[in-house]
Amino acid sequence: MSELDMILLGAASLDIYKADGRILPGGGCLNMAYHWRQLGVPHLFLTRIGPDGESVFRDFFQRHQIAYLPESLVGNGRTPSIDIAFLPNGQIYMDNFVEGVLADFQLTPAEEAVVAQAERVHTVLVDSVAREVVRLAEKGVWQRPFLSADFLDFRHFSLDQFATLMPLVDLGFIGWQGALDDPLLPHLRQIVYDLGKLLVVTLGSRGVWVWDGRSQPQEHFFPVEAILVQGSTVGCGDAFIAYFLAALWRDGDLATAVSQGKLGGAMATKWQRPLPNSAYDKE
Repeated sequence: MSELDMILLGAASLDIYKADGRILPGGGCLNMAYHWRQLGVPHLFLTRIGPDGESVFRDFFQRHQIAYLPESLVGNGRTPSIDIAFLPNGQIYMDNFVEGVLADFQLTPAEEAVVAQAERVHTVLVDSVAREVVRLAEKGVWQRPFLSADFLDFRHFSLDQFATLMPLVDLGFIGWQGALDDPLLPHLRQIVYDLGKLLVVTLGSRGVWVWDGRSQPQEHFFPVEAILVQGSTVGCGDAFIAYFLAALWRDGDLATAVSQGKLGGAMATKWQRPLPNSAYDKE
């Protein structure tokens, strides 16, 4: 499988650390691109930044051999950014997100053609990217690719939005931080079952739910062994998904994919930032 067969579609942002003033490349898809390079998963990263972030991202992509389309990487406007602060408990607080060039994000015709011919596409559904996923569906782009999508922690989605997006998605992910008896969850599960789709709901140290409606509705629960967090949990979701998808595509087995995803998520608790310091530091 070549880089053009597997596409990462999503936002890249500048992570601005208020404590020390460091400005580092970030974003869920960028984190996944790093993990997939470590795992040897070939892929192409489609994103948009502004001229102010060009040197930061091109350097990161070059050092980690992350494939992208140079001619469409830079748009008109500011690079998306977010302020990050470390809390006393070691966790991270994010605030002041600037959408920048993502405000009117659309793929170019050349990018659309690449996506339409891919075997697999994974996306992280920030607002602007979710809008683009719907627009691409209206153009028939999702007829061929297997589309997986990260709904993040679901705080910014409604049930209606989920019901609109999930029909377009083959495999979804939610990093659920709420109560396990939240009345919203059975509604999400029923939508997944009615559509015959697959949804993975990570619950942190509480476990992993997999709702599988592909043949007959099945709910699987996988326990997670709680571990000591040496850094933070900010990169755990991206690492879980990266390792999960790599294993699922390799073996086709859900239990194996969850097991590998848990290994990736546990690994990310060792780092204070979303990725290890070695990912950001120039050699």
